[in-house]
Amino acid sequence: MILQRELPAEQNGNVRLPGVAPCGAEDWLRVDDAYGAQMQYREALIAERPNAVLYEPEEARQASCELLREALAILPKLGFAVGDSRVVCPDGREVSLDWRAPLRSLGHLVQEDICVLQKRGDEHVLSAAVLCFPANWRLAEKIEQPLTAIHVPVDEYDANIARRVQRLFDGVQVGRPLWRFNRLSYADADLHQPRKRELDEAMPFLRSERQCILRLPETDAVVFSIHTTVVRRDDTPAGK
Repeated sequence: MILQRELPAEQNGNVRLPGVAPCGAEDWLRVDDAYGAQMQYREALIAERPNAVLYEPEEARQASCELLREALAILPKLGFAVGDSRVVCPDGREVSLDWRAPLRSLGHLVQEDICVLQKRGDEHVLSAAVLCFPANWRLAEKIEQPLTAIHVPVDEYDANIARRVQRLFDGVQVGRPLWRFNRLSYADADLHQPRKRELDEAMPFLRSERQCILRLPETDAVVFSIHTTVVRRDDTPAGK
């Protein structure tokens, strides 16, 4: 069981869709008290279930490499030692950089799950991703799908919300990311839940995703990052 001590204070408020706010230019990546444990789990998932958690086709390589470069520029401020070919992480692990598989490398470095979306026609399409900690969705079912198809299981995601979200992806500016969060009750604290498991009625855990949207300056791709926090309901004001 991998838990954080508490939810970030800004994720204890009211949740609404799309509910976005400005994000600091470099604040789309964070390191918290569960970093070491989450990264061990991510490494195991990438090694044992790569087809379930990783998708990076050649067509999206340029955008994915740009994303990795953007992330590496931020990491030293978060406690990483970044070299030309390897990175030493805050938990002491050394990660070799593989520019042939940039999202795989990024998946070994950061807690965030990362989705790369590129504009095709009128909508942004999920063109690459590293998704170790899904919450009730499977990467294989969403790859190469537009935003509307990606959000099909979300009851609140009606046509109006779909239009507003597409406008957000169209309008997000380089250097001015946006962020939002969700917060749901879970019976099981497991971070990897492509299908939500309801084991009892107690629902003792709160799971919250800090989701950031940013635009890459060179390829114009949009990045959707997801930082997942799981806490015991009794340990947070949002659960009382």
